[in-house]
Amino acid sequence: MISPEGEQLGILPIEEALALAQERDLDLVEVAPNERPPVCRIMDYGKYKYQQAKRSQEAKKRQKVIQIKEIKMRPKTEEHDYQFKMRHAYRFLEEGNKVKVTLLFRGREMDHVELGQRMLDRIITDCKDVSMVEQHSRMEGHTLSLILAPKG
Repeated sequence: MISPEGEQLGILPIEEALALAQERDLDLVEVAPNERPPVCRIMDYGKYKYQQAKRSQEAKKRQKVIQIKEIKMRPKTEEHDYQFKMRHAYRFLEEGNKVKVTLLFRGREMDHVELGQRMLDRIITDCKDVSMVEQHSRMEGHTLSLILAPKG
């Protein structure tokens, strides 16, 4: 048995412990049920639950949620469009998000997958100072994709 101030009160029968808790207008809470004898504490249970909720809320605030942002391109994407999409990729990576670069092949473009692979290699070299490759390029049907993760 532990008092609200944290002092050890020794081993007490349940009736006596409940009477002590009711005297002080507090609750008797079983802290360690697996111990022999079980450890109980006199405390305000509502206040305890509130403090736990506050602590978990604070921990949640400090967590950073990482999202995967997707950039879609075609193997014949022009230089200006490529630069524009690379600026977006850079921004996403600097914000701490992952970037999935997807190249979509249509029709006869499937005969020239190496063009798409060259474009992905260029993307890797252009973003190497802010990112690292998390998942290397792989072909799934008509799409070639790659995932970049921010450094640090």
